[in-house]
Amino acid sequence: MDEVIVEVEGALGRIRLNRPKALNALNHTMVGLIDTALDRFSSDPAIAAVLLTGEGERALCAGGDLRSLYEDGTAVAEDFWRDEYRLDSRISRFEKPFVAVMDGITMGGGVGLSGHAAHRVVTERSRVAMPETGIGYLPDVGGTWLLPRAPGELGTYLGLTGAQIGAADAILCGMADVFVPSASLPDLIAVVASGEEVDAALTRFAQNPGEAPLEAHRAVIDRCFAFDMMDEIVSALDADGSGFAAETKEVLLTKAPTSLVLTLCLLRLGRAAPTLEACLEREFHASLAVLEEGDFREGIRAVVIDKDKSPRWNPPRLDQVDPARIARWLGTRAEPVFSKDRTGPV
Repeated sequence: MDEVIVEVEGALGRIRLNRPKALNALNHTMVGLIDTALDRFSSDPAIAAVLLTGEGERALCAGGDLRSLYEDGTAVAEDFWRDEYRLDSRISRFEKPFVAVMDGITMGGGVGLSGHAAHRVVTERSRVAMPETGIGYLPDVGGTWLLPRAPGELGTYLGLTGAQIGAADAILCGMADVFVPSASLPDLIAVVASGEEVDAALTRFAQNPGEAPLEAHRAVIDRCFAFDMMDEIVSALDADGSGFAAETKEVLLTKAPTSLVLTLCLLRLGRAAPTLEACLEREFHASLAVLEEGDFREGIRAVVIDKDKSPRWNPPRLDQVDPARIARWLGTRAEPVFSKDRTGPV
């Protein structure tokens, strides 16, 4: 079967990720198919809006295809990431309304496809996360642009811990825009396909997502995650004394130490970045370094290949991470993703 289904429904151009058994995990072929679909929809005056959904009821997209990254090597990963990041950038500036339905699991590469869309819809089944520090990686696909723009230090918390959030928290953190119950999605799609303006349709079907659970912990998160060094964050959580802080500290200590230090650095740099593309460029070069020299392959082995969930991080402790090594990873290691004006492919 086609891994991406591209079709037209009335005034709507539809892109349906079609690997439901793999939670619609994104591979290089799918990136190309989506980009080609955008070419088609961009040039068709009958298409008023574009809609991205995932087949099945479990996920929009659970992330990139980690097994292929593990097996195919750095050269293949470089081509995949370059094209993926260019696609994420294109979605962010697509000339027609782009609606992403983040129904079910939406993580990693799934956030890249949806988080930069003009209209981001979550449901009661949404589970949104950037869990990369748990596999020795970093919140890429523009995660270092999105997360620093969340209120307070919520983005820092999400990027470091990889915590999964639901609809209300996704809206609170600026990773989604409106809540629509999953039962209402067919009607929403039909209305947009009929030609109704996207904003009006979303207003008609949007509902209150309820209270955002993270609001109850905002004070602790903003206080403890405001530091620019990981040891300071861990010490602040340790000193806080609350159950939430203790649980959060334990979660952090299970993540790859080098990934935590690298991610915090990227999040702080992302806060001052002028464009999404500047963040994607930085993520691209860091990703290549992590794949070659870091814990990424070990993280994939532990979670996807052997599934023993016992990664052997190198180094195993935060106080052993070499800052100079991290600094080298942020340098240019390959041909750039974007042209010098940071607005499009080279």
